[in-house]
Amino acid sequence: MQYRTLVILIVCIAAVIAAGCTSLQGSTAKSAIAQVPAESGGSAGGYADQALMVRAPVPTIVPPTGGEPGQGVETKIIRTADISLEVSNVTGAAAAVEAIGTSAGGYVSTTNIGTDYTGQPTGTVVLRIPADQFDSTLSGVKAIGTVTSISTQGQDVTAEYVDVQARITSYQNQIAQYNAIMKNATDVEDVLAIQQQIDTVQTSLDQVTGQMKYLNSQVDYATITVSLQEPAPVGGTQGHDFVTAINEGIAGFFGVIDAIIVVIISIIPLLIIAGVAYAGYRFWKGRRPAHP
Repeated sequence: MQYRTLVILIVCIAAVIAAGCTSLQGSTAKSAIAQVPAESGGSAGGYADQALMVRAPVPTIVPPTGGEPGQGVETKIIRTADISLEVSNVTGAAAAVEAIGTSAGGYVSTTNIGTDYTGQPTGTVVLRIPADQFDSTLSGVKAIGTVTSISTQGQDVTAEYVDVQARITSYQNQIAQYNAIMKNATDVEDVLAIQQQIDTVQTSLDQVTGQMKYLNSQVDYATITVSLQEPAPVGGTQGHDFVTAINEGIAGFFGVIDAIIVVIISIIPLLIIAGVAYAGYRFWKGRRPAHP
């Protein structure tokens, strides 16, 4: 009897220990998800409402090398220039500008050729050239015509570059942590919650990666905007034209005739009213007795 009681007691203790181990294993993945810092995202019902509602603070973004922003990082400068030239032929000058840009290893972003309000030919050419060819390309463009105005700018984006790079590193670390937790997850709820967090962080990572690509493009390739215009001809934009003078005279003659017709038609009602008033006056005067 005592032996049977001892066996039952041992079986109960073993069952309690097994239940405790199972509960501990199930809560490990849940607590691990709650500890992984996340920038954004929501819960996915059930367990997700409990484990993912509490978020750790967003990690502080610091330069990878520590210290002040930009320390140990190559300076990132976006260089641009705007230059206006007076040339003898806008079309030929535009072709020359394009040739200078392509020979420098760049490409033509935009080309527009037309006329201004006075009828003078004008044009605009936008070049994207490697940053190390900026000065030489600008000198070549100046030689095409007479420079009427020029301005150059250099925007330092080193701090922004370091910040974006740190964000990329942070998001990559978060994804690596979630993938490590995913390997140990056994419950369906755990897997769904972890996958939701991975998707959210991956979206943020794609955004900052695109921002990094844009910064690299702006830094690696400088922009030169060239405005072209031909000089105004001596004596005006056009010479004397007898045909134009005759046409303008005829148009002026018909303009006077039109004005006279408008005046006549406008005063006809006044003439009618005046005639009626005069007739009434004569009639009234005719009926009055004559004074001796």
